[in-house]
Amino acid sequence: MNLPNRITLSRIFMIPVMMVFLLVDLPFLPEPLVWGGVELGWGQLIACIIFIIASCTDGIDGYIARSRNLVTNLGKLMDPLADKLLVSAAFISLVQMDKLAAWMAIVIISREFAVTGLRQIALLDGSVMAAGAGGKIKTVLQIVAIALLLLNNLPFEMWGIPAADIFAWAAVIVTAYTGVDYFVRNRRLLK
Repeated sequence: MNLPNRITLSRIFMIPVMMVFLLVDLPFLPEPLVWGGVELGWGQLIACIIFIIASCTDGIDGYIARSRNLVTNLGKLMDPLADKLLVSAAFISLVQMDKLAAWMAIVIISREFAVTGLRQIALLDGSVMAAGAGGKIKTVLQIVAIALLLLNNLPFEMWGIPAADIFAWAAVIVTAYTGVDYFVRNRRLLK
């Protein structure tokens, strides 16, 4: 197991830790922070930090794998799976916390797993579907939306700017669009 694969595994192991801080009432955490009249629980803040760190490991493991010629079949399988598990766990948690509509999470999660399945078909066919610019924009929008939702829209909430909602909608729209685009451009794999 090389370094990039260990980094990918660490992303998977961060998911349950994030979930505990996000969804379990931990009595040892201090009282919530109040910033500009907006309350933010320590569990949400810690979960957000874990989520951002885990999200950053995605770029790090890929960079190391490519730059050091450490790309493996295990990494090709685990990396997108780890990404989807992290994003899915965050969006499902946000639905449970009543911070995101369930249909939005379903659209995003469905697209993520459908495209991952299509990528696996491509690998079996001997080709690689590289992430395009739209996929990278989608990933950034999802990460920002999740972070803002976890942070109760801080600091934008203080000025009445619904940035979390704007990024959530943008993430849903771009996610759906890029999903359709992937299938249209790679329809030959489905024959």
